[in-house]
Amino acid sequence: MTLPRLILAALLSLLTAWPALAFETRARAAWVYDVTTHTVLLDKNADVPLPPASMSKLMTLNMLFEALRDGRVTMQTTFAVSTKAKQMGGSKMFVEERDRPTVEDLIHGIIVNSGNDACVVVAEGLNGTEADFARAMNIRAKALGMNNSNFTNSSGWPDAGHRMSVHDLGILAVRLIEEFPEYYEYFAHTGFNYKDRVPSNALNRNPLLRLGPNGDWTADGLKTGHTQEAGYGLVGSAVQKDGRRIVFVLTGLATEADRAQEGEQIVNWAFRQFVQKTLVKKGQRVTEADVWMGNSAKVGLVPAEDVRLLVPALVQEGVRAEVIHINPLKAPIAIGQELGELVIHVPDLPDTRVPLVAEGNVSSGGLQVRLMTAAQVLYRRFLQEAPAS
Repeated sequence: MTLPRLILAALLSLLTAWPALAFETRARAAWVYDVTTHTVLLDKNADVPLPPASMSKLMTLNMLFEALRDGRVTMQTTFAVSTKAKQMGGSKMFVEERDRPTVEDLIHGIIVNSGNDACVVVAEGLNGTEADFARAMNIRAKALGMNNSNFTNSSGWPDAGHRMSVHDLGILAVRLIEEFPEYYEYFAHTGFNYKDRVPSNALNRNPLLRLGPNGDWTADGLKTGHTQEAGYGLVGSAVQKDGRRIVFVLTGLATEADRAQEGEQIVNWAFRQFVQKTLVKKGQRVTEADVWMGNSAKVGLVPAEDVRLLVPALVQEGVRAEVIHINPLKAPIAIGQELGELVIHVPDLPDTRVPLVAEGNVSSGGLQVRLMTAAQVLYRRFLQEAPAS
């Protein structure tokens, strides 16, 4: 069923022209996602499995956060440090075999110091061996819909079989933000120096955190990565004062400076080249449907929540909207019952599909309604079968 013309015109009148241009990224792969409206803004090689470097430490953190949520460990639980963990190369938290770091220490060590040693400590503390931990990571990744990831270790240490797509990294980032708000704040911490051992590695490498509040947005996560094979990468997130949030993933950049510049530019693009509009308020009637065998002949269809849409530039001529539902609907109908959906088509963005529910109750009609309905059916059948004169 096509959306009534007056309602469509009202929707279109809300779509103010904004200058939105495609972002030409230098990254080998990129994914940009508006968390607030669930809209993918940029997809470049997003489902190609690539070496993730230290960005895959986000999966190790996810496994640790799940253990915290399930009560298997607490923030004050201590883990042993093996010789393997101590001898890890690359970026480190600098734990020693005599240490017993707490879970909170290790969270800092992974996020801020990008500690390969800290990741091994967590892996062995939760699963006994890093190999068993990697197998658990793979099982969990599949369950979370991360279909282009394979883990062979806990840290992102270079290995031919260790791969993630930027889309999977984005899925993981959104999960960490939404599922673990009590731990997400750690991603914004800028410094951690375990036992004052290596001040030179005490600062968070995320370049956006150094900006502080940047006009109308603030960065608060998540993780950088770099190896010779992977290039420079960043899983980032930023939020505006009104609560609108974006997540982005970049990988394969040539230099650390490129990563910093591209990260800041892509956040500015995502926030300033798209505008969020509320097209229909919660409970506002979008259309009405006929009701068969009910005590009312019509029922209004309304959204259960505000319909918010992210709109790029000059979309007025290309936006289409329609309502899909069965007509007529059969009584009884309960208030809030899902009866159809509003589908909004915006050029260059995925369709927005919004469930529509019954505005009120419609009970089954009494004897008189049933008799009248039966008479109408018989009359229509008579007209269809009557011979032409």
